[in-house]
Amino acid sequence: MSSKVNRHHYHHRFNAQSFPPPCPHLAEFRARNGSMPFRSLEDCLRAKPPCGRAAIRREPSEVPRCGACGESARPRLYACVACAAISCHAPPELSHAAAHATSMPPGHEIAVDVDRAELFCCACRDQIYDRDFDAAVVLSQSTTLKSATIQSAKPENLCKRRRVDYLPWSPDMRDRVLMESGSSPLVYGSDMPRGLRGLNNLGNTCFMNSVLQALLHTPPLRNYFLSDRHNRYYCKQKNGVTNSNAGGKRNVGTGDGNGNKNARLCLACDMDAMFSAIFSGDRTPYSPAKFLYSWWQHASNLASYQQQDAHEFFISMLDGIHEKVDKDRRKPHNQGHGDCCITHRVFSGILRSDVMCMACGFTSTTYDPCVDISLDLEPHQGGPAKSASMKTHPSCNGEADSLNSGQNCGISTLMGCLDRFTRPERLGADQKFFCQQCQVRQESLKQMSIRKLPLVSCFHIKRFEHSSIRKMSRKVDRYLQFPFSLDMTPYLSSSILRSRFGNRIFPFDGDEPDASNEMSSEFELFAVVTHRGKLDAGHYVTYLRLSNQWYKCDDAWVTQVNENIVRAAQGYMIFYVQKMFYYKASENQVAL
Repeated sequence: MSSKVNRHHYHHRFNAQSFPPPCPHLAEFRARNGSMPFRSLEDCLRAKPPCGRAAIRREPSEVPRCGACGESARPRLYACVACAAISCHAPPELSHAAAHATSMPPGHEIAVDVDRAELFCCACRDQIYDRDFDAAVVLSQSTTLKSATIQSAKPENLCKRRRVDYLPWSPDMRDRVLMESGSSPLVYGSDMPRGLRGLNNLGNTCFMNSVLQALLHTPPLRNYFLSDRHNRYYCKQKNGVTNSNAGGKRNVGTGDGNGNKNARLCLACDMDAMFSAIFSGDRTPYSPAKFLYSWWQHASNLASYQQQDAHEFFISMLDGIHEKVDKDRRKPHNQGHGDCCITHRVFSGILRSDVMCMACGFTSTTYDPCVDISLDLEPHQGGPAKSASMKTHPSCNGEADSLNSGQNCGISTLMGCLDRFTRPERLGADQKFFCQQCQVRQESLKQMSIRKLPLVSCFHIKRFEHSSIRKMSRKVDRYLQFPFSLDMTPYLSSSILRSRFGNRIFPFDGDEPDASNEMSSEFELFAVVTHRGKLDAGHYVTYLRLSNQWYKCDDAWVTQVNENIVRAAQGYMIFYVQKMFYYKASENQVAL
């Protein structure tokens, strides 16, 4: 099981650690070819939204396969830099990438990860780093996501938004006639809230069921689909996709008229069908087989009945919905603005990264879109949690801690993880950045902050650690204490800038305080995806908060639980929703 991290805000720690010597094969490759092969790779790379991860450019229908065994579902596939041959690497099994390097003349040891665009030495069987290759990856990301990176122009979504009073809607006579003639009342025969329905496990698919349960009960996402904002029948008709029977089964022979079967796949349509089924009133467990099939077509490298990472599925699913909607639109939208599709309108935020030269104080600021925030657990202190993690945070509606005093020793807190994420960090000597004012590479200080809060904040806790130096992976089972109510004000860019410069600072570079952003900084917990078990053999379960009551969704089984059970759960993905929504003023004023 792999743990995905967002590269935009991954923190490198360079204390008193010893690093392995440079790869001799990379040095030989550079001595023989120079840096041109790496720089020319820029045209072969592309950054995939929503998280901007770079990968080898290829057609959506193209599935890379190992040239030796023909497999496409191996853990890693690598493309040789010298001859572009695809080879797999699946330790501890036989590595066809290493066999390719051995069988070819010198110069074929260096390869690129097809899915992650990371440099790999087939002879050393380890990841390697090259500054020119890293520059090519950064250039490809900035080219693909140039509209999402905010430099000088102030984007539309960062402008001050006027608060609009929400007016409840009530149907008029015409609406009542249409609803009565085109719908039937829902009948619920139990005391459970509407939409609470189990999901059948289709073969190690608890990772999918756990994330789907959280998304099905994400308030803005639920309201969007239940208000028919994405009609699957209209979407299929618009794209020329028909059903072969009245039962609604897919006609696998249909496409876009040119033989492209991927044109009929739409994860948003499958989500619409799932919302209709989940909120239909039927309490029997639902089988999301159609959605699983469509997701397999989108993420062919993950199409198997093996256990997958829930966070990786979450990112891949948002990516699939975004790509489909982005292709259907005539005018491309910017995912950094959060207005390109429903997934970005709900989950998209903006991170601010400040890198300050420690010699002259020059600060380079970049903005990057994100759909979640990956947090490292606080280091185990062997004693009480450090004071920096406990700064002026309320005790979450006055609730007492669920753990006894013995368990509080050395625990991690979500606020402490956020403090660690946003505190200044001195970069190492090998991470010097080029200062535009000094015109040389200097030691630097980096600090992350949140420029724009999303409607729904998803925090991914890094519980799966992979060490290329020790050649081992492990799961971190440390308990994380998370609040039911969360105030994100201390982690906003405006708050951090005020704490850094005091009241002497004036707005600049589009950083004027966004009133609605600061007023919407209070969040409420509504879903927790947990993982229990080992790294390679575990199980995902979701806890949902509906009508002020917690429910445990364990595949097909849904049970009511006490909130202390939720507090003691081992959170892996934690979902918070804004307590108060602010609506954008409509250009078309309606007389009331």
